[in-house]
Amino acid sequence: MSTPTPPPTSRASAFAAAYALLRASADLADHWIQTDHQASTKSDRSAAGRRACAAHVTAYTATQAAALLLGARLLGLRPKPRRLLAALALSCATHYLADRREPLRRAAEATRRGNFLRLADHGMNGAYILDQSWHHVIETCAALILAG
Repeated sequence: MSTPTPPPTSRASAFAAAYALLRASADLADHWIQTDHQASTKSDRSAAGRRACAAHVTAYTATQAAALLLGARLLGLRPKPRRLLAALALSCATHYLADRREPLRRAAEATRRGNFLRLADHGMNGAYILDQSWHHVIETCAALILAG
């Protein structure tokens, strides 16, 4: 017997809640929980860089999981376990790729965003902005997966 499909408004609410929880926990994990060592080493082309990135992404994913589980409990949401795991796996894997820097650099160069990527003037850092926009898009996709 299949589970009835929830009405669109409850899906929209679940999406909004999931996105808010993913976005807030991502900022917490990227800017407060990530260590200085992880931030400065995670893009190094070395075993130490891979370890630092893996450690950061592990903490990042755990932070998002905790936020989603706590938020779901407080809001009375019941995300399906498979959807929760799929959303977290998407966030985890793509965050690791983005934070290794090279994949985003290649994408920026391929889409003629290389000058923006290297922007480091007028209070802006193009690499950071492109990194964050990538994470926002992935968090939107993860929230869509969660909302079903």
